[in-house]
Amino acid sequence: MKGVPGGGAPVAVRLLHAAALALALVAVVHTLWSGVAEPGHALAFGALVAVGELGSCVRTGPGPVPAGAGPEAGVRRGGLPGEREPAPLGSAGAFAYALLGRSAGEPTGQGVLQVVAVVVVAQLLAAVPRPGHGRGPGPGHDRLARRVLTVAFAAVCFQPLRDAEQFTGVLGEGPAYAVLLVALLGLTALCDAVLAAFVRAARTRYPYGTHLRDELRGLPGIGSAVCATGAVMALGVAVAGLWALPVLCVPLLLTQVSFRRYAAVRATYRQTIASLARATEVAGYTPPGHARRVAELCTAVGRELGLGGGELAVLEYAALMHDIGQLSLVDPLADGATARLPAAEQRRIALLGGAVVRQTGVDAKVAVVVERQADPYREQPLTARIVRAVNAYEDLRGEGAGGALRALEQLRLGTGHDYQPQVVEALAAVLARGGPPRVRTG
Repeated sequence: MKGVPGGGAPVAVRLLHAAALALALVAVVHTLWSGVAEPGHALAFGALVAVGELGSCVRTGPGPVPAGAGPEAGVRRGGLPGEREPAPLGSAGAFAYALLGRSAGEPTGQGVLQVVAVVVVAQLLAAVPRPGHGRGPGPGHDRLARRVLTVAFAAVCFQPLRDAEQFTGVLGEGPAYAVLLVALLGLTALCDAVLAAFVRAARTRYPYGTHLRDELRGLPGIGSAVCATGAVMALGVAVAGLWALPVLCVPLLLTQVSFRRYAAVRATYRQTIASLARATEVAGYTPPGHARRVAELCTAVGRELGLGGGELAVLEYAALMHDIGQLSLVDPLADGATARLPAAEQRRIALLGGAVVRQTGVDAKVAVVVERQADPYREQPLTARIVRAVNAYEDLRGEGAGGALRALEQLRLGTGHDYQPQVVEALAAVLARGGPPRVRTG
């Protein structure tokens, strides 16, 4: 199950896509055959979903993540708010339609299959203009499949209850009804997190629990805003009719724009760090691609050890800049291999590197990792332990599988003082799966 660029999707992901496609086809055919109930509502919510999806394709930053930033820079879950949910307005509109029971006090007539059909058609229409924006062929198949399945889940949970007289008599239209909508959307968000973790585990070959933790950590952020807005939209339309939609979607629309601008700033920040990291390669102090390889492996090992989005960002940046202290050397080292130097010299280079990082304006946490990467592991934070072990592996492995095995064996021999055993074993687990995955999200 390798999720590499140009390769096919894993079987598990294909089955998920097939399930979503089958559901979408059944929903569209059924809706066309039986007719659209309340076309005005279907058109209004479909337009809202389409506008939300279109907003996710507007370019607000420098474009794709640079190659030097690591293979997961653009897909790290829990990292950048704009990356976690690229179309929060579209999600909120879709969930609101799934939980719509009344409009201006009158019962609505859409069923589960019509809800799915409207959301599918809206997303497909929103995908048409995307090639003109230079953003690829449209929403990723993974995200589209998840959207279809999660919206169907919300509709299946709510629509049958809407028609139950006993249910409506008990809850009425008061606070209990609002609490129910929020609770259903919370369950839907958990369902989406489970599906997202499943897809990413299949594509990246990381443990499922690692991805699920990342997904759950990200829910209180933009996920809570999507759920709250979806519930408020459904309640607002139930009382005031469709005129409530434009008013209620403005706050989330502004939030979406702000998140995307923030994501653009973070992408520029990452691109700057990647450019600084290449200074040692351009000057001939380290082999070409060394910093990128260390960053990729460090990110994979950090994920294996359960680090979250913020810690992974610090780890990635520190790994990219871990050798920048070598610029202070008069003569370059052979192959830039600091692991073969005496401990005192390694610490001197690390301290010089940390000083350089502090002067660049990069987060002080990154400078701390760079400074402490040469300390004994018991005195280091976990991120510095990872950088030290992975850099040593890259310095020692040489060419071929035999060199990689010898390097890993040397790391294991040094676990008494230089390298944390858990970090070395996590590195071994990543290498046993073929190294850092190349994630293909479409």
